Amino acid sequence: MENFLLVINLIIAVILVLLILVQKSEGGALGIGVSQDNFMFSRTAGNFMTKATAIVATLFIICSLALTIISRGELTPSSSVLDKTEEKIDDTPSIPENNN
Repeated sequence: MENFLLVINLIIAVILVLLILVQKSEGGALGIGVSQDNFMFSRTAGNFMTKATAIVATLFIICSLALTIISRGELTPSSSVLDKTEEKIDDTPSIPENNN
């Protein structure tokens, strides 16, 4: 199940990156610069791309949370580091007082 969700999460991540790059760059910083006139009608393309990006981002977050919850359940509880050092102190042999 975890591997399946991981593959789905990777696919959603790639789709999300592509959706963001295809959108019209208003600031000119990132983006491929594909004109929305060529893609679809300009107003509906903006609304569609915005909604699609929001939906895919939501799916990505949900899938990431599911992966975290599933992997958290497989962790084994461990003891404290302080408990381990106290055990080692009790196990160490004592030094004899007399060297004779």
